[in-house]
Amino acid sequence: MLSAAEEVRNARLRAGISQRELAKRLGTTQSAIARLEADGSNPTVATIERVLDATGHRLVLAAARKQPGIDESLIRAQLQLTPEERLRAFEAFNKEARRLMIAGARSRGEDPT
Repeated sequence: MLSAAEEVRNARLRAGISQRELAKRLGTTQSAIARLEADGSNPTVATIERVLDATGHRLVLAAARKQPGIDESLIRAQLQLTPEERLRAFEAFNKEARRLMIAGARSRGEDPT
């Protein structure tokens, strides 16, 4: 995904015009266009739309589905278990976690009780 600055610069270059010419079309200065094209610039959507229009382009926004940050198949698998099966699995996990906690305490020379 391109930054706003890259989009503005690319649109201007595709239109084959200079920063000075784009500034003239927008009624602004060449230095203002240079700031728009600078890394880290943060123009509003309305400004980007005006710049693109002045270069013969139009702004098209699209939303893509974001990949989940978790493994949904694990959730599905848990939901297929009965409540009793989930409880037994939780108890087994808890027992194993306690065993590991005690082993860690012993390895550090701590009293695990």
